[in-house]
Amino acid sequence: MTVRTGASGRGLSLAAWGLTRAVLLLCVFKVFTVPGPDVTSDVSVIYRGWYEVLRTGSYPLDDVTWQYPPGAALAVLSPDLLPFLEYASAFFVLALLCDALVLGLLLYAGGRPGTRDAGAWLWVVGVPLLGPTVYARYDLMVTAVAVAALLAGVRHPRVLGALAAFGALLKVWPALLLVGTARGRATRRSWSAAAVTAAVLGLVAALAAPGAFAFLTFQRDRGLEIESLGALVFHVARQFGWQGAVELRYGSMEFSGPHVALVSTLALALSVLAFGWLLVWRLRARTFAVHTPADAAFTAVLLFTVTSRVISPQYLVWPLGVAAVCLVFRGSRMVLPACLVLVATAVTLLEFPLGFAHVVASDAQGVALMAVRNGLLAAAASVAALRLWRDTVPGARRVITAERISPAGRPDTPASAP
Repeated sequence: MTVRTGASGRGLSLAAWGLTRAVLLLCVFKVFTVPGPDVTSDVSVIYRGWYEVLRTGSYPLDDVTWQYPPGAALAVLSPDLLPFLEYASAFFVLALLCDALVLGLLLYAGGRPGTRDAGAWLWVVGVPLLGPTVYARYDLMVTAVAVAALLAGVRHPRVLGALAAFGALLKVWPALLLVGTARGRATRRSWSAAAVTAAVLGLVAALAAPGAFAFLTFQRDRGLEIESLGALVFHVARQFGWQGAVELRYGSMEFSGPHVALVSTLALALSVLAFGWLLVWRLRARTFAVHTPADAAFTAVLLFTVTSRVISPQYLVWPLGVAAVCLVFRGSRMVLPACLVLVATAVTLLEFPLGFAHVVASDAQGVALMAVRNGLLAAAASVAALRLWRDTVPGARRVITAERISPAGRPDTPASAP
């Protein structure tokens, strides 16, 4: 990925960011009407309802759509930081500020020796491709924490661990940021900091309000969401008379009917296999470069996104943010899979909200959109996994020379591992 660098390039990226984000704000504030479902209703109705419950001192125990770790309460309550604005308006402004924070972090990191502005450009271009949905969910806030964690972890492993744990208490997936830490002190420091942070914050959440971990039950009972990879089986099967249906359950559209439970179980099995692959990679990997933690995190996020029973549109901001961190480092091997994610993000906007009626109906257009979007994500995950393996495992074919990093997490020092 070739981008302009220097002051002029950064000025251009800031201008592009400002223009595209102005359009996003006009969409969520409904100055512009985007065809399809109202993407802002999650904030104005669902989040606002949770907000009212949380203010009473309890988690939403009677609402099965509450499927998030206890830290998610902070995101739902965050509009209180802007009391002069109505709830939804405050939420959208805070999403914009988190978006700006990510851009600032990427531009700052891209100005260091051995780095580049490609990550900032990926973020500038990628976020608006999700459309207004990206500002109408709290996933962008979680992604901001993840980006900060990975960039800080280059020199401060404990900060990486603490922020990864905090992010995991917001929405679980940032725990994957720890998979690629360099062997030795970097891993000990980051993982121990993560364990302590998670334990302390989890205890505080449990003591602060009842139902902090009720989300575990609600997540267990979820079915197969129509935008997931496994759902493609039933989109196609409907063309041949499959006697199933699409139902609104747990806050999303899910398939119900014959063999849905089986495919849902197979999706969980694929997630287990993805975890097994990451474990084998972790045991075999020996070459840890300055970009390896980001590359490994990107691969892990892609693997678990693709195998998930739910691939909601806002999930695309996760790999997009981690991919942006990868592209900050010149030695990263993730340019191709990052570009595949970028294209998948654009297709996601066509799928939701623009073409969601076609997806629900499983007509030709809907099936094509889901096949292309999920196919791109599966391809990105496969390419990322292959390149990560080649870059770090002894005996694998090397196609680049990686800048090595010490076990303490500092660049420019040769690394060795037992």
